[in-house]
Amino acid sequence: MKNRRPDAADSDTIAAIATPPGRGGVGIVRVSGPGVPAIARAMLGQCPPPRKAVHQDFRSPEGDVLDQGIAIYFQAPNSFTGEDVLEFQAHGGPVVLQLILKAVLACGARLARPGEFSERAFLNDKLDLVQAEAIADLINASTEQAARSALRSLQGEFSQKIQGFVERLIELRVYVEAAMDFPEEEVDFLADGHIESRLSDLAAALAELYESGRQGALLREGMTAVIAGKPNAGKSSLLNAMSGRESAIVTPVPGTTRDMVKETIDLKGIPLQIIDTAGLRQSDDVVEKIGIERALKVIGEADVLLLVVDGHEPMPESAEHYWRAITGQPLPALPRLWIRNKADLMGLPAHQSEWHGERMLTLSAATGDGIDMLRQVLQELAGVHHTGESPLMARERHLQAIRQARQAVDDALHQLQVHKAGELVAEELRRAQDSLSIITGEFSPDDLLGEIFSSFCIGK
Repeated sequence: MKNRRPDAADSDTIAAIATPPGRGGVGIVRVSGPGVPAIARAMLGQCPPPRKAVHQDFRSPEGDVLDQGIAIYFQAPNSFTGEDVLEFQAHGGPVVLQLILKAVLACGARLARPGEFSERAFLNDKLDLVQAEAIADLINASTEQAARSALRSLQGEFSQKIQGFVERLIELRVYVEAAMDFPEEEVDFLADGHIESRLSDLAAALAELYESGRQGALLREGMTAVIAGKPNAGKSSLLNAMSGRESAIVTPVPGTTRDMVKETIDLKGIPLQIIDTAGLRQSDDVVEKIGIERALKVIGEADVLLLVVDGHEPMPESAEHYWRAITGQPLPALPRLWIRNKADLMGLPAHQSEWHGERMLTLSAATGDGIDMLRQVLQELAGVHHTGESPLMARERHLQAIRQARQAVDDALHQLQVHKAGELVAEELRRAQDSLSIITGEFSPDDLLGEIFSSFCIGK
């Protein structure tokens, strides 16, 4: 909630090293809060003019020179946090930066909590909650497309879309509630089709927003594909072919893979983690049994299952029969692809087909024939759209809020069409508005804010 009253901790002056650990040409110590001018005078001999880079000595409270560098002062409210901010841009050695931070703390600041600078920016209305989260997503982006999507959210595009939906809901609420204030007009309001049409359009637009957000969530979190099957079906060869490197040991001996081997590849902007697992079979070998147990556990947590079979072997009666035969367990309920491997040894070209309603790809992991086809199918399963525009970066809490808003709009439609209940239509619209307001932080419990900002870097 942006109108939350600051607690005692919010009036503290906070400080942290804002650059990553290790050595570099430049390192930054960031300070924010009401004590910044006094700290500047103690360590620089003056408070620099706002927004001007000043080169001078950085001194300890005892007057010892710690380093020479650039100091920049941002006067409130024209700063990232909305408070007075001072940055010491020093030489990027860890010892030097720790000395400067120690001096700042000795001058009255305290060490910042993870994400506290961004949290103060949110509380001081410098950015909303979506933009604050986009900062962390931009820092942690593992692909170019993920970085672009996070930047779009940071620039406010996602927030503007959410605000647009909120305004549409408010407009509908005003229309409905005004109509209810004039009972003689309510029959027309319920029967004229105007509200019903607008509710239907809103539900469709929320579904489209959800799909874009789901794609953005994949960009942020990635997708996990687990390779499974009997020993010696070519699972490790498939991992190596997809990753483009010899990550897994490949031998003619069945059961070579005893533990999981993981690789992450860029799947059209989506980080795809591929996991090669131990061959699945009934075994008395203690080590192999542990590997199989781990494989089954990671399969249960996957987004898609790649079932690899040796092309020389006859296809099983069904997916369920095959899985129970090699694991003794029910087939997990998740998207799956059958990979009929070793097409080169069968003299077959790579191709797609259907087997008992299941999607099957015939390919050769050894020669690489069909690997591009597999990548394309995985892109489809991930929902990659070739529109040329990066989707909006979203988190699970955003998707949950959009789902709740969509459900509330559907419920409003139901109340209108079935029960002709204007009061209940208005209540569902209020519920949808509250759900969307949680996304930007206009309506957010404090425990949610704490959870979000605690995942940030210290110094950000």
